[in-house]
Amino acid sequence: MRNIYSIEDLNEIILNEAIVVLYFSNEACNVCKILKPKINSLLEEKYSNVTMVYIDTEKSPAIAGQFRVFTIPTIDIYVEGKEHVRYSRNVIMHEFERAIEKPYKALFPEDTTN
Repeated sequence: MRNIYSIEDLNEIILNEAIVVLYFSNEACNVCKILKPKINSLLEEKYSNVTMVYIDTEKSPAIAGQFRVFTIPTIDIYVEGKEHVRYSRNVIMHEFERAIEKPYKALFPEDTTN
């Protein structure tokens, strides 16, 4: 997982990576302290070609504003540069995994980890 602080860096990642998970949160989010490690572990174990980035909404409010993030956690999944799905506040892990699985298998059919 990478921490991102500039909109330019974030846009470059979205355009250059096949699948990107944007995780918007901040240190005050108690739900995020449990959810973020679960999502990170899932991606590392089953979807290793997915890039996950963390955006602290307090340290980077301009990024949060540009991506219309008004509640945390907000998780955006981008596939080939386009927003695929967004979750805000309530994230159900099996729904999140299902949203990753289909494009992942299409883009990385040779990856046998999942």
